[in-house]
Amino acid sequence: MTTTRWAIFGPGDIGGWFARALPGSAHGTLHAVGSTNPGRAAAFAAVHGAPVTGTYEELLARDDIDAVYISTVHTTHADLAVAALTAGKAVLCEKPVAPSTEDVERVLRRAASAGLPFVEAYKHRFGPFARALDAAVAAREVGAPLRLSASFGFAAAERSGRLFDPALAGGAILDVGGYPVSLAVGLAAAAGIDPADLAITAVAGHIGDTGVDEHATAMVTGEGFTAEVECSIVAELPRSATLTGGRGSIELPDAFGSRNASAASFVVRADGRDRVVEVPTVDPFAAEADAVSLALREDRTEAPEVPWVQSRNIARLLEQWRAGLND
Repeated sequence: MTTTRWAIFGPGDIGGWFARALPGSAHGTLHAVGSTNPGRAAAFAAVHGAPVTGTYEELLARDDIDAVYISTVHTTHADLAVAALTAGKAVLCEKPVAPSTEDVERVLRRAASAGLPFVEAYKHRFGPFARALDAAVAAREVGAPLRLSASFGFAAAERSGRLFDPALAGGAILDVGGYPVSLAVGLAAAAGIDPADLAITAVAGHIGDTGVDEHATAMVTGEGFTAEVECSIVAELPRSATLTGGRGSIELPDAFGSRNASAASFVVRADGRDRVVEVPTVDPFAAEADAVSLALREDRTEAPEVPWVQSRNIARLLEQWRAGLND
């Protein structure tokens, strides 16, 4: 397998995590850094050893870049992804793909017509932990119907910047609400439930004086599946989850892992017995990069970790959640 030459679009904090992870990937290397600020791109490239820098347009015109990792603000993801796909580059895009389902569909149509991989970077869906969890659900180890409880939240140090800017699609739902929602969508799919049949109900939360959702809760409901989801950018919330079925439960003390290591274990409690499932950890950013590399080499447009049916339905549910909070 040849090496995938990556460009990072958005030399910020998250881009730095991706850059540091790439040397540990099986198939990728950092080749270029793009930004609207040439000085910022050059400084980032110097730290992480990328030989090429430039504007987004300059890098997309090059033929020595195979894939682009997009880690800019939410509102720029869709346009950059479409431009990269049009230029013949595979795309790994930070979550969410876009604030609107309309823009998500625009990206997926472009990927389909270009015949190139597009992958949404929900890091907890990559690696052995997610595969083992999906397998336990698919095997009906805790029975049915299923009920999930999951949350993700933190207290921002300052109520400023992109997180609290409505013009940049700030707010808890798009920044961290996607974690429990994507977990719900992935587990529902593993149980054989069509993600398109899921809907958001019972929305509640708080919109701050900055105009963004700061804390929110909702129910994700479907036939044989219910999820209680919660997110916040003003309060620390557990990053654990529990999936309960008719025969027992799956306890996920660390449902989402960290930025440099996937989660390592979960407990299946069924029929009066506990089974501890332990799996190797991986660097989630490296795993995301390799998923794109494999799709590129195998001439696939999707990665099984986050297939397009899940991306489009995660986007739809997040849009419903935001709309319900604003009604």
